[in-house]
Amino acid sequence: MSISVPDRRAVGEESVPDPRVGLVSFREEFHRCLPARGDALFELTDALLCSGTAVRTLVELSLAAEHRRGHGALYDAINCGRIDLARLRRALGGLTIPRDRGGRIVLAVDISAWLRPDAPTSPQRGFCHVYGRGKNQAQLIPGWPYSFVAALETGRTSWTTVLDAVRLRPDDDETVVTATQVREVITRLRDAGHHRDGDPDILLVFDAGYELARLAFVLADLPVQVLGRMRSDRVLCFPAPPPGRTGRPPRHGSDFKFADPQTWPEPETTTSTDTDRYGTATAAAWNRLHPRLVHRGSWADHPGPPPIVEGTVIRLTVDHLPGDRHPKPVWLWYSHPGAGTADIDRLWQMFLRRFDLEHTFRFFKQTLGWTAPKLRSPEAADRWTWIVLVAYAQLRLARPLAEDLRRPWERPVPPTRLTPAQVRRGFSRTRATMPVPASAPKPSRPGPGRPPGSKNTHRAPHHHVGKRAETKARKPVGAACPG
Repeated sequence: MSISVPDRRAVGEESVPDPRVGLVSFREEFHRCLPARGDALFELTDALLCSGTAVRTLVELSLAAEHRRGHGALYDAINCGRIDLARLRRALGGLTIPRDRGGRIVLAVDISAWLRPDAPTSPQRGFCHVYGRGKNQAQLIPGWPYSFVAALETGRTSWTTVLDAVRLRPDDDETVVTATQVREVITRLRDAGHHRDGDPDILLVFDAGYELARLAFVLADLPVQVLGRMRSDRVLCFPAPPPGRTGRPPRHGSDFKFADPQTWPEPETTTSTDTDRYGTATAAAWNRLHPRLVHRGSWADHPGPPPIVEGTVIRLTVDHLPGDRHPKPVWLWYSHPGAGTADIDRLWQMFLRRFDLEHTFRFFKQTLGWTAPKLRSPEAADRWTWIVLVAYAQLRLARPLAEDLRRPWERPVPPTRLTPAQVRRGFSRTRATMPVPASAPKPSRPGPGRPPGSKNTHRAPHHHVGKRAETKARKPVGAACPG
């Protein structure tokens, strides 16, 4: 069962339901998605929303007034509870989805890591790429990487609409997991009526590190277009020239080297836009460029020759960035090979909106305490991750109901410009006017526990980090050779 929200394109603004009714319906549907330890998980979510301060430890949430159970019930719910993720995903997909000015849905996909370098007893940890503050300070730290999909809003905002989260296992192919996740999200959006035949294609925005050509090839049967950033040292190819009289027909044309301006012909499109934060933004575009794919890596098992996936390359330069007077150009690749002038301006602006997802990650970690608990089981980490996502969804639904409870030193802001932290600051008042689906706890007494003075005979096993590649058995030293 999903939450059905009328589409703003089909009804007027006056027909949109009361936001309080939508929030109550979503909370009731979330409670129905909790088949085991549901009351404890629901009250844990309310405690996360109403605690008022940044979450540093998980056990402190049991002290909130909204959490009527003890700290033992809290950890029991996280470790042994169950969440019907299929139903919860449909409920999130049934909520209102933001669109850009042209009515297009824009989805941003990115990975954020839950670092666990000091947890050798936690299984399924992989090496997470973490950027340092200094130059060439990137590190690989053990942890649980999560792939998020969120719908982006227009304008300068710190809000996104998070639709899904999937934990990447050490042996997973990142592109395969991302393509499957995006396909399932789009299927749910179409089932909920957010995208119909004839609507503009959904724009998928990626940061550097993704195989954009492979994603565009795998998702070619869906109404989507791929936009992503490429490294400044990439080399793409122009279309192949006409075949000659003899020899094998060429598959690729001349090289287009991002780092060598001598290989750049005149761009098909050039635009210049004045911005408030970056000065003059200049975008140059070259159409019908494709990467040179070979039977190696992810294309090793592809039947036949690797495909030619053409797109448009965009080079974006700005006068300045906040704190950086000499910014480097940004290279983008768009899966449509014939993008025009209007598309170029819209694309680079939508790519800059992708950084709103970074504000969401920062809010998850620094305020909601997503990575604060020291959980051992990855399944428990998944439950806590979805609790954080549901709490954030409730904050988004409560935006029209929130009050500006600003500090004495803060400036007043209009209700439409409240940040997620400001909405959370007054969520306890909003919750007080709503019913609570969770039932009251029953009186109980604690268990006996381990006898005093006894030792723990069930030691937790230690797990390796990263992929577990199968290695061939080596012949022992000194073994006799046959013959």
